[in-house]
Amino acid sequence: MANRERVIMSLEHRQPDRIPYCITFTEKARAEMERYYGDPDFESKLGNCFTIISSEPEESWKEVKPDIWQDQFGVLWDRRIDKDIGVVCNTKVTKDNFMDFHFPDADDPSRFIRYKPAIENNKDSFFVVDLGWTLFERAWTLMGMENFLTAMVIDKPFAHGLLEKITEWNLTMIDNICRFNIDAVWFGDDWGQQTGLIMGPDLWREYIKPRIKRLFQRVKSRGKYVFIHSCGKVDGLFEDLIECGLDVFNPFQPEVIDVFSVKKKFGDRLSFWGGISTENTLPMAEVFGGLTLLSMINTSETAPVCLIIDSIRAYPFDFKYASFVYGSPEDIIGTLFQIQLNKRYGIPVVAKSRLTSTNSIYIQ
Repeated sequence: MANRERVIMSLEHRQPDRIPYCITFTEKARAEMERYYGDPDFESKLGNCFTIISSEPEESWKEVKPDIWQDQFGVLWDRRIDKDIGVVCNTKVTKDNFMDFHFPDADDPSRFIRYKPAIENNKDSFFVVDLGWTLFERAWTLMGMENFLTAMVIDKPFAHGLLEKITEWNLTMIDNICRFNIDAVWFGDDWGQQTGLIMGPDLWREYIKPRIKRLFQRVKSRGKYVFIHSCGKVDGLFEDLIECGLDVFNPFQPEVIDVFSVKKKFGDRLSFWGGISTENTLPMAEVFGGLTLLSMINTSETAPVCLIIDSIRAYPFDFKYASFVYGSPEDIIGTLFQIQLNKRYGIPVVAKSRLTSTNSIYIQ
């Protein structure tokens, strides 16, 4: 079965031969993996089921000062600590200038020059275009979190006006993206914190829902799937998001969402990308959800200690609907990047269960 077939079967809530997966890295982790394997092209050997393509134009990020990067909207990001995203350190939009603020060119051909080569070179893959920060995140990065949240309460015409401009720009982007033979559009809009929505459900439904529905429906009208990334405790919005046309939700954080009850309630209507804790389980090798976590040990003293999941089918989920995309325990032991790459490069792998007193398990 091809990777694209696996993804589509999962999105249709049918059981594929194995759950599709996608392994990506932060800048720091990528550098460490490259150093460890001595191969700058190691990611091409992971067998990822998804190919994620950026929608940003060429040279859209410019380092204007040491560790200060400017994005396509003119927003400055301080990356002295966080090398992947950074912290916004300027204000581009105010009430006085937002009507005259010029958005980047959504028709810039350089946005799309990567699409055809990527598709031609990865015919087996499921293609997702990352639209980037979508509505709330685009608004607050342009004018500041506190400023935009305040405007949502005391200056509604301004807040609605800015979001409307952002929505129209996104609609043009979607039209351009969907002209290509891609499978899905990935939206990014963090609405949650650890205890609930940043702006609360009432303001979300007033400002965000009508516009996110327009964006989702534009994608659906082009015959593509809809993915969204939204961190935090946002499970109270799942009914709304399904109504809007969402197919896949990411990151599905077990720290703040009861993944078991949510899977049971929505698993036949929504697919989930995530579900394993990246705050506790993976970095700390603790027990979660009935899984046996193993600490990967190498015979070389200089080899890094990595984590892997064993007893993959012990996860107490009914896989009838195959609703877990990446992060599912199903078949991870056979596909996780550490085993694949170690085998490819001839590096021995030894795994020792932390839940048993048995001797180390050698994975060939």
